[in-house]
Amino acid sequence: MSSQFRLDRAYQNAKIISFDDSSKFVLFSDCHRGDNSFADDFANNRNIYFHALKYYYNENYTYCELGDGDELWENLNFETIFRAHKNVYELLQLFYQKNRLEMIWGNHDMVYRDPKYAKKNLSTYLDHKTGKEVPLFPNIKYNEAIVLRHQETEQEIFLLHGHQADFMNYIGWRINRFLVRILWKPLQVVGIADPTSPAKNYKETIRIERRIKKWIINNKNKFTVIGHTHRPRFPEAGELALFNDGSCVHPRSITGIEIENGHITLIKWQISTTEDGTLKIIRVILEGPQKTTDFIT
Repeated sequence: MSSQFRLDRAYQNAKIISFDDSSKFVLFSDCHRGDNSFADDFANNRNIYFHALKYYYNENYTYCELGDGDELWENLNFETIFRAHKNVYELLQLFYQKNRLEMIWGNHDMVYRDPKYAKKNLSTYLDHKTGKEVPLFPNIKYNEAIVLRHQETEQEIFLLHGHQADFMNYIGWRINRFLVRILWKPLQVVGIADPTSPAKNYKETIRIERRIKKWIINNKNKFTVIGHTHRPRFPEAGELALFNDGSCVHPRSITGIEIENGHITLIKWQISTTEDGTLKIIRVILEGPQKTTDFIT
């Protein structure tokens, strides 16, 4: 089974969402929400992420998470992650209740591809105050991929995690999960990087991007947005339409992609210092806005 076959299958089985120029989407991936231990990379940016999420909820965006939202390689179950970042999940719950939450599974939360697992672990949580099960994401479904299809132009935007082009993180993900749990999580605490991650391995990142670019070329420059490598990518108009929203575990910042008014924008949320010494979370445009139609071929 080649990477091209896996990408084809993801596209063919993708959930279709119709949209128009009034639609608003924000794309984040690779949050790697953990247990708030020293190995939890998300913990450093959780306040930035929570502030950004509140902004997008209030501005009526649909939140699309392109995989690796929950760190289920280092952590054995979702409950410990939920307890560590309960306020984040309560905010995501508000998106879900408004039908504005779309979730894609990646390699670190690949267990969610099993609908029974997702339903069992994410539908409810135990309220320790009352001792009762409380709804969280009832009947939530994770997808391997999503296709946003414009109602007028019929242009498609293909959203997926991107590990379909990474053999060991797709086919051999259980082996990598074992290595991370047993070996790399303890070493991460003392600053040793996990070599199984393409985010820490530049050569592997290039190989993954090359395979996805090949698929895009074979599919008439299909507009594609991925995560996985943690490396933000925003091509110029007329170039190969491979975008990457980056990650939420950059040092002191998170990156994502906004789709609004028929335009796409790469953004960053970070902590900035004002002239009077006050710390403030701000939104910074890194690339764009660019018309999505500039990538139609």
